[in-house]
Amino acid sequence: MTASNGTGAAESGTLSVLQKGMRVLHAFSVTEPQLSLTEIAHRVDMHKSTVSRILGQLEHMELVVRLPDSGHFQLGLGLIGLAGPLLANLDVRRVAYPALERLTDQTRETSALTVWTGHASVSVEEIAGPQQVKHTSPIGTRYNTVDSASVRVFLASLGESSAREFLQQRLDTEIEVASYLDRIRKEHTEGCARNAGETSIEEVGVSAPVHDHRGNTVAAILLSAPSFRVSTHLWPQLADAVRTAAADTSARLGASADTTLAARGW
Repeated sequence: MTASNGTGAAESGTLSVLQKGMRVLHAFSVTEPQLSLTEIAHRVDMHKSTVSRILGQLEHMELVVRLPDSGHFQLGLGLIGLAGPLLANLDVRRVAYPALERLTDQTRETSALTVWTGHASVSVEEIAGPQQVKHTSPIGTRYNTVDSASVRVFLASLGESSAREFLQQRLDTEIEVASYLDRIRKEHTEGCARNAGETSIEEVGVSAPVHDHRGNTVAAILLSAPSFRVSTHLWPQLADAVRTAAADTSARLGASADTTLAARGW
């Protein structure tokens, strides 16, 4: 019982420190980006010595910086590092939305945007198809099987060595790994990946990579549809539509034929 109380007290103390640090960071604003120690202490209603210790820790993490001339503080570039992945995802989500709308209008199927976490492809935007029977997934849905089209799009961007490591953790034999590597290599050349009911017999999908101005794969466009509605002759048409949507989004992010790089190590 004593140990439990000690743990609770430690957690409460940690939370208090985090809350105080966040209060200090929130003291800054667009209209008043530079503040003195006294001004910050007054705004957060804490003793100056406490605020000074917090500022020292935040400064060490580059979350705030002290201006040499005035001794005032302002927010540091470390905050951009923390927010960078989120900002990148939000930016590509906003940029991709018109292309997703056109893709859904053209195909009458559900289009989505996914990003890579390092272990899975995660849906961050979706536009449901207008037809009564359709495939949809909540935003935040994770795709982490090698049969998922968007997963293989991201594996292609990682290069053969990293893709092999990912596959070896999920497949039983080297023969299977080699087979999937061949498939990923071919799909990378074709510019899109296909899931012909492999993750679910009721659903098919086509995915293509989105590149930024450096040529890096930052997202994937994914089109999903009920299996019964996609006949063999429709696959090329859907693939072309998805590649076009991905290319349009890439162009809006500053990508070009010159900056769209080949996947590393293939």
